Amino acid sequence: MSKQAHELQDDPYKEPSFLTTLGYDLFVWLMGQIFNCFFREIRPRGAFRIPKTGPCIFVAAPHANQFVDPVILMGQVKNESQKRVSFLIAEKSMKVFGVGHLARFAMTIGVKRPQDNLRKATGTISYDVSKPLEIIGKGTKFTLEATVKGLIGLPSSKGNAEILEIINDEKLLIKKEFKKPAIEQFQEFPETSFKLADKVDQSEVYKKVFAHLSHGHSIGIFPEGGSHDRTDLLPLKAGVAIMALGAMANDPNCNVKIIPCGMNYFHPHKFRSRAVVEFGHPIEIPKHLAKQYEDPENHKQAVQELLDTITQGLKAVTVTCPDYETLMVVQAARRLYTNEKTLPIPLIVEINRRLVIGYNHFKEHPEIIELREKIMNYNEKLKQLHLPDHEVNNAAQVNLLKNSYILIHRSIKLLLLLILSLPGIVLFTPVFIIGKAYSNKKKSEALANSLVKIKANDVVATWKILIGIGLAPLLYIFYSCLGVWYFREYSSLSRISTFIVIYIASATVTYSALIFGDTGMDIFKSLRPVYLSLVSPEILKGLKLQRKELAEKIVEIVNKFGPELFPDFDHLTNWQSLDHDVEKEEDAKTRELRKRRILSKKTRKLQRKEIENLANTKQEILENTQFFTNNSDVESDNLSSSTSSTSLSSLGESNDGSTGLSDKIRETLRERRVHDQQQE
Repeated sequence: MSKQAHELQDDPYKEPSFLTTLGYDLFVWLMGQIFNCFFREIRPRGAFRIPKTGPCIFVAAPHANQFVDPVILMGQVKNESQKRVSFLIAEKSMKVFGVGHLARFAMTIGVKRPQDNLRKATGTISYDVSKPLEIIGKGTKFTLEATVKGLIGLPSSKGNAEILEIINDEKLLIKKEFKKPAIEQFQEFPETSFKLADKVDQSEVYKKVFAHLSHGHSIGIFPEGGSHDRTDLLPLKAGVAIMALGAMANDPNCNVKIIPCGMNYFHPHKFRSRAVVEFGHPIEIPKHLAKQYEDPENHKQAVQELLDTITQGLKAVTVTCPDYETLMVVQAARRLYTNEKTLPIPLIVEINRRLVIGYNHFKEHPEIIELREKIMNYNEKLKQLHLPDHEVNNAAQVNLLKNSYILIHRSIKLLLLLILSLPGIVLFTPVFIIGKAYSNKKKSEALANSLVKIKANDVVATWKILIGIGLAPLLYIFYSCLGVWYFREYSSLSRISTFIVIYIASATVTYSALIFGDTGMDIFKSLRPVYLSLVSPEILKGLKLQRKELAEKIVEIVNKFGPELFPDFDHLTNWQSLDHDVEKEEDAKTRELRKRRILSKKTRKLQRKEIENLANTKQEILENTQFFTNNSDVESDNLSSSTSSTSLSSLGESNDGSTGLSDKIRETLRERRVHDQQQE
């Protein structure tokens, strides 16, 4: 058995208290309301696949939205299955003001990371690319300051590596060679300062996780490590596989299931964007793999095998592309292929995923290369005209009178919506300004300290939301105090009542601005195509023709190559029925899940009531027996020897001939025996 498993066996486990679970539920509900303001729509897909009972590890990727991802997933799991998910979070994040307090409500488990403990070391180091695993020091004290399996890192987070062996004070070996940013640092500064971090003992974390799973609870983890804004998955860390196998090795009755969760966003860092959380098929861990994990010789092989399975499970629920350009091509191909049909968001994600698979499989084919160039050319023209693809056909319909009317009508409607939303916009402007400025600052810091981020957009939404959570109530309080002062001589209400009324009014006005703003923004985006149809009709006609030809070519190529990859391709091409069927299937399965949950609650309620009735019956029997015994003792002292042979039943009879006490006791005992027999 593994070391972590042995250490856990005598470790006491404390069930979360009622207040802890209540705090978790309130936190998830409150954050859900806040996220509904930031995101226009958050949809689950495949939630019926979540196991109703037993311990689960929810493995989510890509980690594209720092602290937002876990909260969204917690909310969706709680809504769909009533499970509470405790996420693993870096202890460094727990120390961030605001984040740490919220994380405690969420029942998170803190994890120490060696890269968070890097400290400045003595001397300088140099690196020879011809000897990629060797680090040479100058004035260094490796034997005193460094530790095997610890980290050695470069300034400004240019790179770090695990220490494999310490040769002497000025020479050590690393496990893997440095990557490109680190090499560039050495090329610019042949002798550079460096940082060191000791090896982190994760046994305490594993103890908590094993105990948590062994008691039937669930955890959540982002196996990529930190958040990022790449279009493809980062290599998964082995920790998730060790946790699953270790929990099963520690407790043979702990049947852990791993649930792949795809976090699919449409512009994750933008206000009023959309998200889809897709739950994959549960991964059952074979018993033989847990046994293999306990064998020191096959330990790593078991971990790697499970990690590969998890990777495949995640790829089945995410849309991953090798680069941003490919993602743009795939999304354009999907829009052209579906020909402007309004599809549910989960179906859009599925089509994107299949197109990515098809593109990656046939990307070297001449027809695919040619199609890619045409799509990129079409996208560039749309970008130059600031025109969305779905407006091309409408904008190209040249009708001077009709289009002039549409432009005027929409402009007036937009003006009215602007007037209605203006008070809320003005009231909330400080939050928008400060949120944008501070999130951009955090974005720059994150980009400077990361090797994997491209633009660091993964931290933007988090800080916009955190600023909103902290600043909005303070802003409403300020407006309320200002209102109380202004109406101090005119209002018939008390100051407290005036404060409450203005606070509620401020929140209502800003929320109304959000609703009006959504509609207004949609109208605003539709004005430019109408305007272009009046001033540049020929350009739009050419673009419409190009779009039509491109759409026909995409349909031809998809129909040609699609059946080679997907057995259900014929069903997938029937869009009109498919979008309805998918929605119908999801709704039916969700309703069935909720019915089972309600039935389970009713059953538990009836069982509790039955137990209470049995307890009351038992108490009544004891009280009646005690009463009978006491009465018998009293009467026996007063009766003569001639009456000492009076039967038990006669003692219980009343003067009016009603049923005696002894008969009641016998009847109650008889009913109890019958009930017990039925229960057996």
